[in-house]
Amino acid sequence: MAVKAKKKTRKWSAKVTKESDALTLEKDIFKSKDPDKIAASLKRSAEHSDRRKASPFQSAMSMLNFYENRAGRNLSKRQRTPLEKAKNKLRKLFEREEK
Repeated sequence: MAVKAKKKTRKWSAKVTKESDALTLEKDIFKSKDPDKIAASLKRSAEHSDRRKASPFQSAMSMLNFYENRAGRNLSKRQRTPLEKAKNKLRKLFEREEK
């Protein structure tokens, strides 16, 4: 009788967040409870990246959306709130707020 080897689970989304080819992210930035800190860090990373393919605003917002979407149901309201606020802060930092 053959013994099955335990299948290794792949956490590709964690790898993307950790080793993004577009942005070099500050460690554990998405765990911060401060939307200003999250937005400022993403803006700084996006503006200093020479590997991104889109504008700094698009890259920063994409990474924030990616993290939020991949975490999905595992994010509590307490964790989701600063991320949602960080989106608005990013828009203001990049002067993209709607009028």
